[in-house]
Amino acid sequence: MSRTSASRVAENLAAVRERITIAARDAGRGPADVTLVAVTKTVSAPRVAEALDAGACDVGENRAQELLAKAPELAAHEPCPRWHFIGRLQRNKVRALAPFVARWQSVDRTELAVEIARHAPGASVLVQVNVAGEAQKGGCAPDAAPDLVARCRDLGLGVDGLMTVPPFAADPDPFFVQLRRMTDELGLSVCSMGMSGDFERAIACGATMVRVGSAVFGERPPDRAAQR
Repeated sequence: MSRTSASRVAENLAAVRERITIAARDAGRGPADVTLVAVTKTVSAPRVAEALDAGACDVGENRAQELLAKAPELAAHEPCPRWHFIGRLQRNKVRALAPFVARWQSVDRTELAVEIARHAPGASVLVQVNVAGEAQKGGCAPDAAPDLVARCRDLGLGVDGLMTVPPFAADPDPFFVQLRRMTDELGLSVCSMGMSGDFERAIACGATMVRVGSAVFGERPPDRAAQR
């Protein structure tokens, strides 16, 4: 990867962090209150390494096959990435992913929680909530979230918070506000919401974690297989 490309990733990352700082301060919080997860979907391992070298710590993948390809290549990199799995997940992928994933952000059903508990006992998880009830998206129904949080805890998993993906073509603020309220009602600390196009609005609504890809790595090529 060229020096120019590496510089661009570093510059993009710095710009996103500055925007997070401004949004957090505008919301009466400090920038340390918001964790940035750099989303690496379709991004090559060398470019992920550039982001790590520029100070990224948390990186997120939403496809099992991509994470399994990149994680071994980056396992010896210093600093080492802290992988989040953020996409819809089939149970039969959990065993292979378990050695690499530090946080599972898309736990949306008991069967998946059982599989994670089996292969990654005590793992850190977020319960994904489908706040808009969109059939094509993962996530449990809002009224099912308390029971799923309780079930995850019964299985010995560390439930840190909730995650959501709002509708693409709608005002995201009502959905962000709803997830923040649910996070508080359940006594959880992590509220993961907001992506490249709306992370500042998510922070204004109370996000403690944002998942940003294209604003860091540039626009992705067209992908017919993309789920969202």
